[in-house]
Amino acid sequence: MALNFTRLLMMTSSLIAHVSLLVTAVSLSIAAGGSETGFLKPAASDSVYSAVGDPGMKRDGLRVGFEAWNFCNEVGSEAPKMGSPRAADCFDLVSTGKNRYHLNHKVTEHDNRLGVGHSFPGLTPKSLHDPDLYAAEKEIYLGNLCQVAENKNDTKPWQFWMIMLKNGNYDTNSGLCPENGKKVPPFPSTRFPCYGNGCMNQPVLAHQPTAVEYGSDSGPVLRGGFNGSYDGGNGSYFEVVWEKKVGEGGWEFRHKLKTSKLYPWLMLYLRADATKGFSGGYHYDTRGMLKTLPESPNFKVRLTLDVKKGGGSKSQFYLIDMGSCWKNNGQPCDGDTSTDITRYSEMIINPEVPAWCAPSALANCPPYHITPDNTKIYRNDTARFPYGAYHYYCAPGNAEHLEKPYSTCDPYSNPQAQELVQLLPHPIWAEYGFPTKQGDGWVGDSRTWELDVGGLSSRLYFYQDPGTKAAKRIWTSLDVGTEIFVTQKDEEAEWSLSDFDVIITK
Repeated sequence: MALNFTRLLMMTSSLIAHVSLLVTAVSLSIAAGGSETGFLKPAASDSVYSAVGDPGMKRDGLRVGFEAWNFCNEVGSEAPKMGSPRAADCFDLVSTGKNRYHLNHKVTEHDNRLGVGHSFPGLTPKSLHDPDLYAAEKEIYLGNLCQVAENKNDTKPWQFWMIMLKNGNYDTNSGLCPENGKKVPPFPSTRFPCYGNGCMNQPVLAHQPTAVEYGSDSGPVLRGGFNGSYDGGNGSYFEVVWEKKVGEGGWEFRHKLKTSKLYPWLMLYLRADATKGFSGGYHYDTRGMLKTLPESPNFKVRLTLDVKKGGGSKSQFYLIDMGSCWKNNGQPCDGDTSTDITRYSEMIINPEVPAWCAPSALANCPPYHITPDNTKIYRNDTARFPYGAYHYYCAPGNAEHLEKPYSTCDPYSNPQAQELVQLLPHPIWAEYGFPTKQGDGWVGDSRTWELDVGGLSSRLYFYQDPGTKAAKRIWTSLDVGTEIFVTQKDEEAEWSLSDFDVIITK
């Protein structure tokens, strides 16, 4: 994700929306002496079913991946002795009798530490010494190790929930990031945070492999996690810990993210990504949890979110962030970063984040708002346009037919140009189940959300060239988390996420 270039100069903050769901997750049954069974397998004729491999995060045998990126969604260079910044914790739970269990881990620590110069099955020669290409192919390799096929004829296998960590530092003298998808030479600038050479580094990553913990009166508990830092234990910090009772309930993912003086712009999300093809913001083949890609308007999202610490006034906390990709002529993305456009919609629930869209700032608003009954309200209709419902809108930097006034998105922070529609709690979103007032879902207001993400996303404005066929709005990433944007002091966010599910409703 990224922010508009103008907005960056103004030092502001930067998705996910969630929807109503039928509880389709089923409890996993553990066969004595065998591995778990009981996957949710909707029949082809079902009109309502889960799009994810692990509906509601109920499956005892967890599948979770980790990925870290630099400012423009590349690697650049690996952290010393850390290997490529891709990792996974995937296992099946096996009963050994008498309420005792064994974890059959699919990924070794050697796999997780693989880095440039070290081969693995499937790695292409051109990627062996290229950190960007190596990371992309390592994700495929880890996905193959973790992959779940529900039967031998399964045509939609799935891999893992994805933890995404991103560093917002950008050294413009490095020449590492393209401008709207096109390579540009290095240039001097103080517009982005960077303490100097090396500011776009990858983090140190520690892994606590999931293990079974006994001794609780409520029965054995599964627990594991990833954590680390960009600049040592007293500086920046990130952590994701997952926990579940064996055979009961679902996984709870507990997150922490802390900025520092050297790293004032950090992002941490838990994502449901496409199981193949491009996920939101990437131009590499990815792996994930979405075995069926949701298309507007026929899907919903359900999740439970408990925000413990907000991360300060610059924390753009996304109740849900939707990511996809299509060209300005409406055609699907094909990997050509000069014409592909990342599209994001993000619902920000931090009540300290204001509406930048206003009658006096129409460039920060989409050209029009569409109501649930499909009425268009143009942004210059000051009596009816819901300015307070939009934090910020920015158009793709390579769009050729923009309606003035307009603001274009930051051209550097994605490998291709991007478009952002950032929303705020407002009564206008009530019909979709989204927050209707500031403070909804924030610290002290833990909730289980059932959000008509498909319905909402079908009515949001996204740019398209005049006279072209409307793009299919197929979403390849749905995620929850925060983007703490260029803070002037150390800030910390803390939250837990559970029950995550995506429901196809047509």
